[in-house]
Amino acid sequence: MKKFIQARLSLMMFLEFFIWGAWYTAIAVYMSASGMGDLTHWPFTVNPIAAIAAPFFVGLIADRYFATEKVLGTLHIIGGIIMFMTPFAVESPLVFILMLLAYNLCYMPTISLANTLAFHNIEDQEKEFPVIRVFGTIGWIVAGLMVSFFLVLFVADGVQPEATALPLYLTAAASIILGIYSFSLPHTPPPAKGQQVSVRSIIGLDAMKHLGSKSFYVFLASSLLICIPLAAYYNFTQIFLGDTGFEQIAATQTIGQVSEVVFMLLMPFFFIRLGVKWMLGVGMFAWVLRYALFALGAPDAVTWMILAGIALHGICYDFFFVAGQIYVDLKSNDKIRGQAQGLIVLITYGVGMLIGAQLAGTTYNLFLGDQTALTLDQWHDFWWIPAIFAAVVMIFFLLFFYDRDAEEQVIDEEINPLG
Repeated sequence: MKKFIQARLSLMMFLEFFIWGAWYTAIAVYMSASGMGDLTHWPFTVNPIAAIAAPFFVGLIADRYFATEKVLGTLHIIGGIIMFMTPFAVESPLVFILMLLAYNLCYMPTISLANTLAFHNIEDQEKEFPVIRVFGTIGWIVAGLMVSFFLVLFVADGVQPEATALPLYLTAAASIILGIYSFSLPHTPPPAKGQQVSVRSIIGLDAMKHLGSKSFYVFLASSLLICIPLAAYYNFTQIFLGDTGFEQIAATQTIGQVSEVVFMLLMPFFFIRLGVKWMLGVGMFAWVLRYALFALGAPDAVTWMILAGIALHGICYDFFFVAGQIYVDLKSNDKIRGQAQGLIVLITYGVGMLIGAQLAGTTYNLFLGDQTALTLDQWHDFWWIPAIFAAVVMIFFLLFFYDRDAEEQVIDEEINPLG
């Protein structure tokens, strides 16, 4: 029975991130092919807007009044219908972007709902959840491969599936399938039913009273700032790959997720040897190196440099974001742990990515001018901007962060992020 429940939850997590990966790695290519090349930063703006709104919906409504599996299913079905209709608005950029906003407002709360449902229905969270969650990364990988190698069967010769509406239809279909499937998942009552929930607790202000210290504030500021150049990667890598001659754009980007799985498994080894500060520092340096490789590889479309930059995603994500979540967990107690983790998500995927998407879009449009695409020399100059930004954030962090208590906890507990 236990294995059966775990398998069902793993399928839920697979579909949850398959849905995100199916459209997120192709939307900029589709918009560029549809005459919205100067607006490709907007999907990556409405996504963090939805990430900011999601905790309020989940904390004030979903977690208090409705069974988790029913909210999860309803949101995915509504989101699937919206995504199916979105390509019909492609001739009206404003309506198209508003449709993507509406879709993301449905989707982003489902991430925490899926986690809540999984945690409620397993016995050993530390050992079982990582196994379930890794299927989410596998789902993202499979989505990218399907977009590039399966959807190509349904387009004319020479047309990239990423440049068509097919990834959006694939997202819609998977979303509706997960929506229907969610109603069959184990009953999970609203976790906060009867409890008082405040806006302060949702955005993590109460947790700040406990976590507040110089090093934590440096970490918080660095987390926000590093997400500004991060937005350039999610938004413009897919366009950059197309301009440098790559054909299977979505599939190529899945190299990053494969790397993520590998480095997730290696994290326990590195965490003990590097400690909190240098684990986070190496993660930031990986962002600098990634953008530098993109910049250096751009003029001559050097394949190995571009692929190496994508493959660094495992270090970029695991060594900073996952390590950051572990650092916050070390600093927290049971009463504020959820609030503290929510605060980091709000700061990074919400505020940081929102600012980053707008700045990256503005920068790209300045380079673009009246052109339809950047030249390879312009891509060289473009990628140096987030590289330098990330380098400044890294130096700031390394100069001012030192948390002796957290470092001692890592040594004492020999922390294992995979349980």
